[in-house]
Amino acid sequence: MTPSLTSVLVVANPAAGTYTPEMSEAVVRRIAGVGAAVELAVTERPGHAHKLASAVGERGGPALLVSIGGDGTAHDLMTGLYEGAPAERRVPLLVLPFGTGNSFYREIWSDRPWQEALESALSRPRVRRVDLARVAETDGLALLGASSGLAAQTLVTARSVADTGRARYEEALARTVEAFRPYPGRVTVDGEVVHAGPTVSVGVGGGRHRGGRFMLLPRSVMDDGLLDVCVAGTALPLPELLRLCRDGSHVGGPGVVYARGRRVVVERTDGEPLVFEYDGDLLPGAAARYTLDVDPHALPVLAP
Repeated sequence: MTPSLTSVLVVANPAAGTYTPEMSEAVVRRIAGVGAAVELAVTERPGHAHKLASAVGERGGPALLVSIGGDGTAHDLMTGLYEGAPAERRVPLLVLPFGTGNSFYREIWSDRPWQEALESALSRPRVRRVDLARVAETDGLALLGASSGLAAQTLVTARSVADTGRARYEEALARTVEAFRPYPGRVTVDGEVVHAGPTVSVGVGGGRHRGGRFMLLPRSVMDDGLLDVCVAGTALPLPELLRLCRDGSHVGGPGVVYARGRRVVVERTDGEPLVFEYDGDLLPGAAARYTLDVDPHALPVLAP
């Protein structure tokens, strides 16, 4: 599908990790250069990007929504587009990488500089409809994916780290590895138990990358109508697991299970609350079980 780029709304998040006003101005100038009517909206508070995207679906308007920010901005715009219009009326989203991790940008555009991605999107626009994951217990949507275990616990630790950006995550990860203890868990994919026992990490998605550095789900394809699942037990020492996760070579290693399906259930089996996150947001509840269902081809994005 090739959209007609007659009008464009650019949403910029000034709180994103690598954002500068000069970059957003350069994006706006380039879009205007192809003859599109372009509007720039700079977010002013949490939830503003979601509201802007939701309004696009409700009132109609621009043919394209551009995200200038990181994965959090992309998530907010995705949920706004999803809630604001049915699937057939959702306008495409173009994500440009001005955050800290930029994992979703990497999923779509790999390591291309953002200038090349923008040029490709404007000159040869192509829409790809990617899958989303819905968390049944909260009715929330995940674009990149969800996790329990080490990655989720690192987000808990990050609350007490004073650094910002990637340095904050790295420090939080180091502290978490030092104190981490596996939890008793079970993972079920389409009704089949694929893992039961001590659990270090569960990743469900979605995207191949998380945190901008780790390829947790190296076989994932974002528009195949399935959720990829990777579970790590205790056979690999934590430092070795982290090293292998950087390029996806943990898959096939001792104690690592990889599966695909349409419904994934992640549980903690001792009755204690499961530390669980999706798209980088920790769930505040005390649930011991979360269920994720795929919503296939739900979000149109511009892609190479």
